[in-house]
Amino acid sequence: MKLAKILLSPFALLFFLILKTRNFLYDKAFFGVTRFDIPVISVGNLSFGGTGKTPHIEYLVKLLWDQNPAVLSRGYRRKTSGYLFANPDTPATQIGDEPRQIKSRFPNLPLAVSENRVLGIPNLLFDAPETGVVLLDDGFQHRPVKPGLNILLTEYRLLFTRDFLAPMGTLREYKSAYKRADLIVVSKCPENLSLDERKTIIREINP
Repeated sequence: MKLAKILLSPFALLFFLILKTRNFLYDKAFFGVTRFDIPVISVGNLSFGGTGKTPHIEYLVKLLWDQNPAVLSRGYRRKTSGYLFANPDTPATQIGDEPRQIKSRFPNLPLAVSENRVLGIPNLLFDAPETGVVLLDDGFQHRPVKPGLNILLTEYRLLFTRDFLAPMGTLREYKSAYKRADLIVVSKCPENLSLDERKTIIREINP
């Protein structure tokens, strides 16, 4: 395992430099960032693995139901492209498995998919003008949109602080990018997590 990480380290370094340059250009306003008047909440992570984004989106939908939430997702692995507003019977092939799951649980929830969130949000608001808050599914790396609240998930079994940038590990963004988050959620915790371990995790993440 150590030998594999050593061999993969040059590729991880190259990936780091690409990401660092991209984020620098966004931070210094060389790349445009769009802010919307409507509240936008992003839920995302730093890793390629599943950290529970979909259950957290569903939790926010229930929590904010009285505020008329709408969900915008990229639509990962769908067989379509561009913007698409989902109907209750829209298949997963057109919107992706996770958006299909959300739509099946909340048939009356406005939900759309779009790779380009800057264009997707106005289209979603046109199709669902009663929307009071937009939930961005997997939006942490989508820097063109500036959310009002940026929620970062990290899984209990593999905190981002203990992971490595791909291909050495499962991170799709370097660890210090967590500083863009307004709120960090440690997901998939055991129910009997002790107070001491909670404090240890908080000290490790150092929010």
